[in-house]
Amino acid sequence: MSDFEPFAPPQVRPSDSSPLPLGEGLGVRAEEPSFIDRWQELDWDDVGMQIRAKTALDVERALSAPRRTLSDFMALISPAAEPFLPRMAELAERLTRQRFGNTVGFYVPLYLSNLCANDCSYCGFSMSNRLKRKTLNSEEIERECLALKARGFDSVLLVTGEHETKVGMDYFREHLPRIRRHFSTLAMEVQPLSQAEYAELKTLGLDAVMVYQETYHAPAYARHHLRGNKQDIAWRLATPDRLGRAGIDKIGLGALIGLSPDWRADSYFVAEHLAWMERHHWQSRYSLSFPRLRPCTGGLEPEVTMSDRQLVQLICAWRLFSPTLDLSLSTRESPAFRNGALRLGITQMSAESRTQPGGYAEGDAEELEQFAIHDDRTLGDVADAVRQAGLQPVFKDWESFLGR
Repeated sequence: MSDFEPFAPPQVRPSDSSPLPLGEGLGVRAEEPSFIDRWQELDWDDVGMQIRAKTALDVERALSAPRRTLSDFMALISPAAEPFLPRMAELAERLTRQRFGNTVGFYVPLYLSNLCANDCSYCGFSMSNRLKRKTLNSEEIERECLALKARGFDSVLLVTGEHETKVGMDYFREHLPRIRRHFSTLAMEVQPLSQAEYAELKTLGLDAVMVYQETYHAPAYARHHLRGNKQDIAWRLATPDRLGRAGIDKIGLGALIGLSPDWRADSYFVAEHLAWMERHHWQSRYSLSFPRLRPCTGGLEPEVTMSDRQLVQLICAWRLFSPTLDLSLSTRESPAFRNGALRLGITQMSAESRTQPGGYAEGDAEELEQFAIHDDRTLGDVADAVRQAGLQPVFKDWESFLGR
């Protein structure tokens, strides 16, 4: 299916037909704990000041701790930690090898649709952008799957724009079982769904869901989400809790660096969210991504620029804070950076990514893409770089008969 802008306004969820206090309605029962409760207790400006107030002594204490706290994480992402980066990198690599061995897992995003009923300033799929729209049908999906399998991929991340009527549960029910037959691991990054819908998708073969908050800074969130259901910050904040209650095996968290004025504060809020999830939904595993804002249709400039050195600091801080956490590095980053960061804590990488529907079987269609990738190497080239770093590329690391 192909069409062009404009789209009809998004439909309002039945449970969200009138203004509600954060966390009420929206599929969250009062007796069920939600990260919204913790989020409302935190003050953005206070968090930022606490991070900037950390000293070298705080960093030393964090590096020496047998198990690091949220306060230690603050110290490790603070400006005071920058001189300690070589030591942080050494510890991060040691912890990664102890937990994950000498391996890096590979996955690939499969874009099924760029239809979207949201208007977001930072995304090429935004409904206000005039670009060619496309949703893959059964035959096109099959060609994409075969093209990815021919390249050697066995773990796929399904991505769509957020359009509940045209790319919603009916579409997922129809196509997930077909896609699952091709791959050993199936993840999704789509619009937030209800707990019951996630539980149903799990029966169709879904293993993991990535649901990035974009930013935890409420004013910035409102500034960048102009129309559509994604304006509802409470619904999105509660999504990981719904995933945990639905029994999804792996849940991905993260913030888009550059949307808010303080990447350190946003990263701390992610850490709070992870700590909450691990405490309340300990049966699930967790992964984390730390994407930096990339060029897209619309041309939004980041509110804050994070240097490569600062991103390395953040990666190391995450590994020191959570030795069992999967850390993912996408093709948003340059080949040189990805090669250099390989041994510092990264456990998953994408390669040869296309951010538009039909990008693998049909070739170039740049006008459809969500954002511009930075690392356009082939899977073989990226895998060779992994081997040159003394690590083993892994495309499939479990069999379905073993269970979860």
